[in-house]
Amino acid sequence: MPQKNGRSKVVTFIGMLKLLKGLLLLALAVSALMFVNKNLAEELKHWIERFNVDPGRHVVQTMLAKVSGINAKKVELVSLVTFLYSALFLTEGIGLLLAKHWAEWLTIVVTASFLVPEIYELAKGFNGFKFILLLLNLAIVVYLLWRQKNRTRELGNNH
Repeated sequence: MPQKNGRSKVVTFIGMLKLLKGLLLLALAVSALMFVNKNLAEELKHWIERFNVDPGRHVVQTMLAKVSGINAKKVELVSLVTFLYSALFLTEGIGLLLAKHWAEWLTIVVTASFLVPEIYELAKGFNGFKFILLLLNLAIVVYLLWRQKNRTRELGNNH
């Protein structure tokens, strides 16, 4: 589905998804830094009370237990890793939107690298969202590989 400028609508859509993912991760990384010197369990309790959530619910107790052991160093590490992933996804998205050939290869490698962990997570416990995410990422890899194969074939025919 080429557009007037030679870009595929599908590649543009993938680029927009990657850009959105990168921006969301950037917001998450910045937000995480706001909690570096705070007691996460106390912050969570505050929000639980503010939204009138029953603090006795199992899911609330589980979340409180998980965040109670998180210290400032862990928050900094999570923020750093999230910034790095954000940069990667933003690079993919911008490159795809600018119709850069290297961005398609980067997206193939990065997206394919997530397939095995996604399959593992799905095997641990089936979840419809995880399944759709896996199918979407698989479709992205297959589509971009198909484009690369066709591009190589076209280059071969032109010489």
